Amino acid sequence: MTDATPASWPTDSPSSGTARAVTLTDLLRVPMHRLRLVVAVALVGLLAALGYVLLVPAAVSASAVVAVRPVVTDAFTPSGAGADRAVNMNVESGLATGTQVVQRLADAAGGEPREIRNALEVEVPTGGQILRFTYQAHDAQRAVQGANLAAQAYLDVRRTMYEQQRAEMLRSYDASITKVAAQQTAVQKRVSSAKGTAAGDAALAELSGINNQLTQLNAARTEIAAVDVNPGWITQTAERALATSAGHRPLYLVAGLLGGALLGVVLAYAWESADRRVRSVSDGRDATGLPLLGTVRRPAFRGSPRAVDADIRYVAMAVAERVRQPARVALVTAREDATALTAGLAVALAADGREVFVADDSGRAERLRAAVLADRGRLPIDPSRPLVPKPRPAAAPSPAGATAESPAPRRPSPHPPGARPSTDPDATLTLPRVASASENGRPASADEVTVGVGSVRFGTWRQGADHGLVLFNAPPAESDERGVAVARQGSAVVVVERDRTRQSDLRRLVERLRAAGVTPLGFVLTRNGRA
Repeated sequence: MTDATPASWPTDSPSSGTARAVTLTDLLRVPMHRLRLVVAVALVGLLAALGYVLLVPAAVSASAVVAVRPVVTDAFTPSGAGADRAVNMNVESGLATGTQVVQRLADAAGGEPREIRNALEVEVPTGGQILRFTYQAHDAQRAVQGANLAAQAYLDVRRTMYEQQRAEMLRSYDASITKVAAQQTAVQKRVSSAKGTAAGDAALAELSGINNQLTQLNAARTEIAAVDVNPGWITQTAERALATSAGHRPLYLVAGLLGGALLGVVLAYAWESADRRVRSVSDGRDATGLPLLGTVRRPAFRGSPRAVDADIRYVAMAVAERVRQPARVALVTAREDATALTAGLAVALAADGREVFVADDSGRAERLRAAVLADRGRLPIDPSRPLVPKPRPAAAPSPAGATAESPAPRRPSPHPPGARPSTDPDATLTLPRVASASENGRPASADEVTVGVGSVRFGTWRQGADHGLVLFNAPPAESDERGVAVARQGSAVVVVERDRTRQSDLRRLVERLRAAGVTPLGFVLTRNGRA
């Protein structure tokens, strides 16, 4: 047996110096191929958000607005240009969320100060003297009550602070007035005792100064006592009609779905980096370094397999171009099953008149036969072959002068040969020959399937030793070495299944073939499903 002369490993891959540009399709290919993972994680995120919406009660928020005013002595005096800077709103915001306000709110509404502090929020608009109190609760009534109580508690705390400051100032003025009044009484006594003398005139001058000081102290005290310590007003109270749901609950579902999808995409890329699969022809070339014999696509519709059959016929032409009989071609895979592709190649090669022997040592002969019979029914009709067999030619006329009488036809015996028992003990029994006629008129054996003008036979590798063209349906190379061993006696076709064959397994298979001295014809890229 002779095969094609082994040659160096050919490759039609692009040069290593040329970097392939990454397109948007390359970025979307990984999430699309890991779509089940992305969908599963997205559904988990959606279920988590749905559980939060259903189990966690909805929060209702109510708002009350307080206008903060500075403390002035005359409320009817027009404010100046810097009236908005008369009150430090940062300090007021800190007081509004301070311990005193929270404690008063906790005493009035009941609850833990920590929970109330988390439920209370104070907003300060830029450039304004307004405090907006927002309180969240599980029901609208509690939210309205909390917002109004927080606003009122702030005003009470601020008014108490201003009143304490005013009381301290009045107490200081009262002490000063009392001291000056005592001095006034003492000086008056001196004036009465030293009347008409120089000492009396000095005492009168001192008494005049003390009277002026006492007048100023009384005026200042009156001004301090007249100060309006009102810190502000509640310009908008919280009402149940104005209470709104805190946040939009449906947005939680959208956020859960989108967050789960994003996490699924990240996990898909992480999984792909750890488990690289062959996704395209470029990946197959990079992993094998072999030329592409063809791509077998999966049909778009299960009822229309013509595209797949045509692709297999193109692969068969590529294989036939690279081998000459007698040839031994092993279809090797890493972990996949190449039974469907082997049957398709056998049908395509036999349709052109070849005698193909399909060998399998893994117990898949019946599957191969069923696949060959199915593929044979989809072969395209050859227009050069007649659809109806030619009729037999009529009997030639008898020559002139022949006897007009024809011999009487011989009646067939009702007993076929061997049916009538013979009395001769040495007589032999004659058995009729049973032969099955094929489509092209020649007999076919029991393990032979006629395909077009050729045939496909099935058996083991040893049974195909005398045949010209043998296709070996090799078992997965990761668990069985017979495919590589058979390829050493001929050639090999590496079958790569897109989206399923791991690049690490494919590289290991090619390295094993190279170490065994096998010259592969190339690789075939198939899709999930039929081939």
